[in-house]
Amino acid sequence: MSNGSSVENLFAAKGETVSFGERFQASEQFDRVFSEGMALVERSAAYLDGEGRRESKGLPNQVTVLYATESMRLTTRLLELASWLLIRRALKEGEITREEAEAKRARVKLQTLGRPAHTKGFSDLPQGLRDLIDASFQLHDRIVQLDRAMLPIEGEADDAPVNPVATQINTLERAFSTGLRRAAVR
Repeated sequence: MSNGSSVENLFAAKGETVSFGERFQASEQFDRVFSEGMALVERSAAYLDGEGRRESKGLPNQVTVLYATESMRLTTRLLELASWLLIRRALKEGEITREEAEAKRARVKLQTLGRPAHTKGFSDLPQGLRDLIDASFQLHDRIVQLDRAMLPIEGEADDAPVNPVATQINTLERAFSTGLRRAAVR
């Protein structure tokens, strides 16, 4: 039996709604996203300190400025993503409490910055940097979706009765940001 099924059975036995966040965080999929994210951070650091540094020296002046700008944006984006992943892993491992995780998460800004692919001169940047930028945005998009799906429901008190339908609709609205109209389910 898979880990996800065990978690579902545990919640079903208790008569509780399965939390996507708790289930995902306990899953092998989270471990894969974590490993992928940290590998991208390491790959980017190695590139920027090695091959990227050598490639940037031969660029025209206007492209050198763009290279510096985009490499700083890449680094900032990856630091935010790594922070999010580390907070979630610490919570998963029991190193911090849910309250500590929420406080730390509030300081992480998963900013949706404009994609530089349409910036003048972007195609003149070295392919290695462009590949890392693309990979960082793909990871960013996944983590933003996961973050929205994993956020606690606003206004839900710990002792308030849980309406599973309203909870799931709220979770879907946050995860997909589609503005679904909620039916009055009470």
